[in-house]
Amino acid sequence: MLQVSSDDRLELLRQEQPLYIIVIQHHPHFNNSSFLSSHILTQFVVTFIFSSSFVCVCAFPHTHIHIHQHFQTTLIFFLRCFLCNSFYPIMATELNIISGATNGVNSDVKLVPSVNPEKLIIDTDPGIDDSMAIMMAFQSPEVEILGLTSIFGNAATEDATRNALVLCEIAGQHIPVAEGSHEPLKGGKPRIADFVHGKDGLGNLFLPSPKANKIEKSASEFLVEKVSEYPGEVSVLALGPLTNIALAIKRDSSFASKVKRIVVLGGAFFALGNVNPAAEANIHGDPEAADTVFTSGANIVVVGINITTQVQFTDADLLALKESKGKYAPLLSDMCKFYRDWHVKSDGVHGIFLHDPVSFVAVVRPDLFTYKKGVVRVETQGLCVGHTLMDQGLKRWNTSNPWTGYSPVSVAWTVNIEGVLNHVRELLMKP
Repeated sequence: MLQVSSDDRLELLRQEQPLYIIVIQHHPHFNNSSFLSSHILTQFVVTFIFSSSFVCVCAFPHTHIHIHQHFQTTLIFFLRCFLCNSFYPIMATELNIISGATNGVNSDVKLVPSVNPEKLIIDTDPGIDDSMAIMMAFQSPEVEILGLTSIFGNAATEDATRNALVLCEIAGQHIPVAEGSHEPLKGGKPRIADFVHGKDGLGNLFLPSPKANKIEKSASEFLVEKVSEYPGEVSVLALGPLTNIALAIKRDSSFASKVKRIVVLGGAFFALGNVNPAAEANIHGDPEAADTVFTSGANIVVVGINITTQVQFTDADLLALKESKGKYAPLLSDMCKFYRDWHVKSDGVHGIFLHDPVSFVAVVRPDLFTYKKGVVRVETQGLCVGHTLMDQGLKRWNTSNPWTGYSPVSVAWTVNIEGVLNHVRELLMKP
């Protein structure tokens, strides 16, 4: 059993540095003697209970399990370094390899970054799956939501603003909501997917109007203000067309270098779109904005529908959500009825795709995805408007081309489906 002396506790109380929680869970592979040593340790859970100024370390003995000797040594070294105020950055993937996790299973060891929640702005067009992702964010201690910015897409911009305010009110979240652009960068009437999300954007629930009002600043002004206030600390989760983000980049030339990262739900990489065979809805909604963002040089992670359509809530999952004690489960279950019926008609799927929830998971659990880097450009004219095409760097071109000279972005390539589903279930069913 891990022992922590009173002196160690006092020293920990003085520390105000980022920490990592290590959770050792029982795993079927622990019973496989083919690759585990016969050494027996007491199973324990090390939990760091923290606030901005203190940390408490607790250890609890449980049943005996077999642990790989190499992993035991590494774990002890990690803890000793931490207690000695000399943190050694061991990555989750390294720990998984050391512990003997094979066949893609990595649930035996989790590294959960903590102490200071990540500052996050959600640029959103709520939207049923947007609402799911927003409520997940409100339930997540890993993030501090600085505000919501609205954009057209699943609903018109003014309806998206209203819906964002309604969700904040229901959740008891007193955070700013800034209204975004009412049209794409090049102008014109935006495409609204009310046939997917209902006339109100929330499954035709027509909830009471919110008491709070939007702030006076526009979405792009709010984005620039917060990123400038906390340079290198603010991430943006973009769940709709990228107009507001592009306007922020145009408003402040330093925005792209100041923002910590932009996680984008959008695109279809080497896969069919969902507006037409060439394009995904968010990118198709403002292709010029998307191309501006992808070529801005910002730290960008893109989660395309080639990833999100792999992660579904079946009818059984929706029933489990409805019957759960989740804080927002009744509301979200009612919304999902309209969304589910559209999936049956459109895709023959008896359930729903979790586009926005999956993208939020990419913010807080990036370890559940793999990524490839490459320059991404967006087609802005012709037959394939909104098509995202990535240069993977597999060929050295003889001449320059429209991809030449731009910074690569990270594109989600594979997804741990069960891991993401478990995280979504955990947050949506959280009381």
